[in-house]
Amino acid sequence: MATESTSHSPPPTRLLVRGVNWLGDAVMSTPALLRLREALPHAHVALLTHEKLAGLWEQHPALDEIIPFAKGESVWQIARRLRAGNFDTALILPNSFRSALEAWLARIPRRFGYATHGRSLLLNHHVLPRADALAMHKRSAAEVRALADGTRAPDADFARRITRPAAHHVHQYLHLAAALGASPVAQAPRLSVTPAEQAHVRAALFGKTEAQAGRPLTWFGLNPGAEYGPAKRWPVENFIAAARELCTRTGCAWVIFGGPADQALAEQIRAAVPGSVSAAGRTTLRELVVALSLCRVVLTNDTGPMHVAAAVGTPVVVPFGSTSPELTGPGLPGDPRHRLLKSEAPCAPCFLRECPIDFRCMKTITVQRVVAAVMEIVTAESDGNASPKFPA
Repeated sequence: MATESTSHSPPPTRLLVRGVNWLGDAVMSTPALLRLREALPHAHVALLTHEKLAGLWEQHPALDEIIPFAKGESVWQIARRLRAGNFDTALILPNSFRSALEAWLARIPRRFGYATHGRSLLLNHHVLPRADALAMHKRSAAEVRALADGTRAPDADFARRITRPAAHHVHQYLHLAAALGASPVAQAPRLSVTPAEQAHVRAALFGKTEAQAGRPLTWFGLNPGAEYGPAKRWPVENFIAAARELCTRTGCAWVIFGGPADQALAEQIRAAVPGSVSAAGRTTLRELVVALSLCRVVLTNDTGPMHVAAAVGTPVVVPFGSTSPELTGPGLPGDPRHRLLKSEAPCAPCFLRECPIDFRCMKTITVQRVVAAVMEIVTAESDGNASPKFPA
């Protein structure tokens, strides 16, 4: 069943958007939410989101209401709460069966989403797949070895299709929003913070260090972890070497980000980089969003905070190995604010959690190359030639 055109049905007055559950994907859904707000300026738009991501959405201009749910809540409990909202339309961004079941059990009359994972009967408005959609095919260990040793040629069709701007994952969500009359034209993901939030977080994270220095400091962010797996992580010794070199060149101070699981890694870097501060495991998600907005530049792996930093307007430098900046990079393809450093390894991108061979994709991205990329951003800002915070 194809999607019904909104020109033949009343526009939503109370719209529920079922949000996605991963931080990076949530940030990449913000253009769709902003386009929905443009198309439906008078509608009440609520976002159903896992409680771990609720802080991401504070202050967001596209939303009227945030409905968090807990990890242990059953689908029936969530549906019961949704019924009280009297929503007339649901837009379901994830592809999971459960997310469609929530809206169905909540008896929301119109339910839009991709008819995947056996959930077509739960949706009454099926959004057809995008013609330009490109799946992230995980290579087998045998494929990786064959590509690495040259016994298998790279997939030329994949290489051609991945360079199309519409391959980027933001279009997956924009395509869904277009089913409700929103513009499918891409814009950079955006998150909002307030000056009051910035003042509070700056005092909490940097106040002691700046008091000891006797002046405000220029903070660079460093995010060395990656929840997805080690294949996304540039070697820690490289982060340390790059941070030390950039301290010498710029006089910056480093703040190291990460979750509770990254505290030991962050402490290793903090001990090796004079004057640095570890925020790993010390911030809420909301405080992380704000702290990233206070950085002049963020050096990071391809992970959720990378997307957050770009969405609050901070330039990022990212070594990419097992993943593809064309599909899931920060901002939009070609965004001049960022430096996305790709490996030349023939087996990249493999989209695996762990490298089955020698991790050449990340090892061949040198410290010198990363330092030069950061310096390009710093020099452009110093010369007054920085790109606009959010390109049109």
